Amino acid sequence: MARFFKYKSTADLQADATDLGGHLPVSNDLSLLFAPIRIGNLSLANRLCIQPMEGCDGTLDGAPDELTYRRYQRFGAGGASLIWGEATAIDEAARMNPRQLWLHDGSATHLEQMLAGCRQAHRDALGSDTGLAVGLQLTHSGRFSYRRPQLAVRDPILDPLTLDKSTGRHVDASYPLLSDDDLRRIEDQYLVAARLAAKIGCDFVDIKQCHRYLLSELLAAKHRPGEYGGSLENRTRLVRNIIGRIRSELPGLTIVSRMNVYDGIPYLRADRLAKLLPPAAADSPSDPGLPAGTGLPAPHSLPLQAAFGVDPQDHLGMDLAEPRQLAAWLRDWGVAAINVTMGNPYANPHVVRPAEFPPVDGYDAPEHPLIGVLRHFEATAAIQGALPGFPVIGSGYSWLQDYAMHAGAGNLRDQRCSLVGMGRASLSHPDFARHIQEHGQMNRKLICRTFSYCTNLMRTKDHPLGQYPTGCPPFDKDVYGPIWKEVEQKRGGLQ
Repeated sequence: MARFFKYKSTADLQADATDLGGHLPVSNDLSLLFAPIRIGNLSLANRLCIQPMEGCDGTLDGAPDELTYRRYQRFGAGGASLIWGEATAIDEAARMNPRQLWLHDGSATHLEQMLAGCRQAHRDALGSDTGLAVGLQLTHSGRFSYRRPQLAVRDPILDPLTLDKSTGRHVDASYPLLSDDDLRRIEDQYLVAARLAAKIGCDFVDIKQCHRYLLSELLAAKHRPGEYGGSLENRTRLVRNIIGRIRSELPGLTIVSRMNVYDGIPYLRADRLAKLLPPAAADSPSDPGLPAGTGLPAPHSLPLQAAFGVDPQDHLGMDLAEPRQLAAWLRDWGVAAINVTMGNPYANPHVVRPAEFPPVDGYDAPEHPLIGVLRHFEATAAIQGALPGFPVIGSGYSWLQDYAMHAGAGNLRDQRCSLVGMGRASLSHPDFARHIQEHGQMNRKLICRTFSYCTNLMRTKDHPLGQYPTGCPPFDKDVYGPIWKEVEQKRGGLQ
């Protein structure tokens, strides 16, 4: 049962956006989605992008498994021209979970087969793969590395919530930061991974700077000492060096970047606030009249010390001066497209993925999901406005459900973005692009309703391989229905 999304028309949606203090452009001319565009030396047949989403279904040695191959074949057959492959670790210690893809000599052939299967499915469905681009998102998970956190900066709000699984203790002031030498070694690892990506036929690589993983966290390292902290020039030193070295050695490989433009701050459930914070913060105020599941901002002091794109005096305010500057630098350094996103899927999921229902380990959103969607669109429009004519991909569309593509067309018409990215919605409806082109609309029976089944699977770790695979149990029932039932049975046994 929907809690928020009860709209019968785009006019209803626009009226609600206005009432919430925002502006939502829409267009019924969905042909705008199918105009060609160039990204660097790549020619795309349309403006639709499959966003990078981890399936958590790789093998323990980082290769794709049966469900991974299947997912990319479905994406390939779906008709979107830009398939932005999921987070793929540059090192085993850099993985976010034990089933995350990891590009190395032992997995490269299998990942090459995955990319080839994606392209073949596109040819089978559309007759040709001309106008298709497929790549991988190269990542270091940093603070969220599954073996133990690898921190680039001390974050007084996020540190007390960061668990070192190797010890069972939360991070404190004694926990070591990655050294400058560590970051130089990681720079080398990115180059090694990029060489392999080029070898296996990636059309592009994404140097991931989002969601508070390592390169994203460095963007907020205003108080880190040394070469990688302080000024924006220092905080972008690592990504600048990585891009420069890849361009120098692999000039034919297109480089793109998905980047946070607004971090926000962590939120916690009202009933967990005291439990999840250290004793010194346990008496932090909260409204006793709030429902137990309501999301509240984590206790913090001002000015904020470690948040990129955020007004240091107001965590709800975006300050996009530095994100605009970084976007311009990325263009000048040779990045061919920027994919705009925000937030942290663990600390403030309502910022990253506006949804009808929260994930199982989350909280009830403190704002209407449409506010989160509008925040995404405004931030993307700001980056696109700073870089006219440069390819900028927008995010945050899934919650708009039946009207997501109308909003995408509106943003394209008004030059608020260059491409439209679909994330969770492509798990339930991987052929949304082809269906729109053939029928003039998405298939209502497959439209994601943002009930967070996919995220709940991702959050379930009680699996022999340490991580359940994720997909869409409601709309991909034959494959993920049994997996969901198994997860539910295990959860029931733990209650």
